[in-house]
Amino acid sequence: MNSSPLPPPSATGDDAGQPARMLREARAVLRAESAGLEAMIAAMEDGTAGDGGLGAAFIAAVEGIWAGNRRVVVTGMGKSGHIGRKIQATLASTGTPAIFVHPAEASHGDLGMLQKGDAVLALSNSGETAEMADIISHARRFGLLLIAMTARAGSTLAQAADIVLLLPHAPEACPIGLAPTTSSTMQLALGDALAIVLLQRRGFSASDFGIFHPGGRLGTRLRRVSELMHTGQSMPLGAPDMDLRRVIVEMTRKAFGCMGVVDAHGRLLGLITDHDLRLALGRDLDHTRAADIMNPAPQTIGPDLLAAEALRIMNDRPRPISSIFALDEGGHAVGIVHLHDLLRAGIA
Repeated sequence: MNSSPLPPPSATGDDAGQPARMLREARAVLRAESAGLEAMIAAMEDGTAGDGGLGAAFIAAVEGIWAGNRRVVVTGMGKSGHIGRKIQATLASTGTPAIFVHPAEASHGDLGMLQKGDAVLALSNSGETAEMADIISHARRFGLLLIAMTARAGSTLAQAADIVLLLPHAPEACPIGLAPTTSSTMQLALGDALAIVLLQRRGFSASDFGIFHPGGRLGTRLRRVSELMHTGQSMPLGAPDMDLRRVIVEMTRKAFGCMGVVDAHGRLLGLITDHDLRLALGRDLDHTRAADIMNPAPQTIGPDLLAAEALRIMNDRPRPISSIFALDEGGHAVGIVHLHDLLRAGIA
């Protein structure tokens, strides 16, 4: 029986090319899948009171994985397997150790990948996927926590599981009611919810996220100032009693457009910029000291600050700055970063 919200395809396909019809069909698909998500939200709300619904099962799954410090072994066949791979990847990248084991491969040696203390997250909309029999049996035999994500409470998978994440009934968006559409969207969303709640339960931070995403645009956005800053002899530094002639030499040689004024212990006392230097050029270069023209309260940052935040600080000013010093907790200059360093790193 077809319970899809979409009408069956036209036998002739006369209207198939009409833009208006195509957009109506597309909106119907999105509404159908949205309705499935709304049904799942409602089911989770019903379960928060501990009545054995989806909410209670979800809490049990989170606590079972987190409290037991378990690795999650995700498994599923067909479309559920594709969704399972994405859930596994999201779990792993947000701090929950996870692997994907294909049910068919499990029967030919990959059951050896499962370890004592693991939690098995098994996805099957029908709960009767024959290929999952061996991995279910293995989980039961060795006492692994078995979490089922299925739409059928009376299925073989649900009956074998310790925890059942029961998907509410919702028609597939497919016009013939067969292709997994709404059901796979609900699986994916529930897997995302599981991963993100575990992330929050662990106190997983942006810094932790960056450790697992060193490459690509995301990794770039999570780089820290300490990874990009210039240190040691490459920093433009001078003593407060340095005369302007030597200040000019230091600033020209280091080419940051500024010089930090530091005490004998390396603590930053102030900053001289190109602008400050231009204002002082009419003065005696040999008898005017760095301390005479420096800004005693310059903008600084810490070395552990995200580079993207450093860029925001540099630009979010009446007069943007091109270089900024990084100080440790004691106020010592430990590095300097230039706008060009951030641009080369792809931060902007």
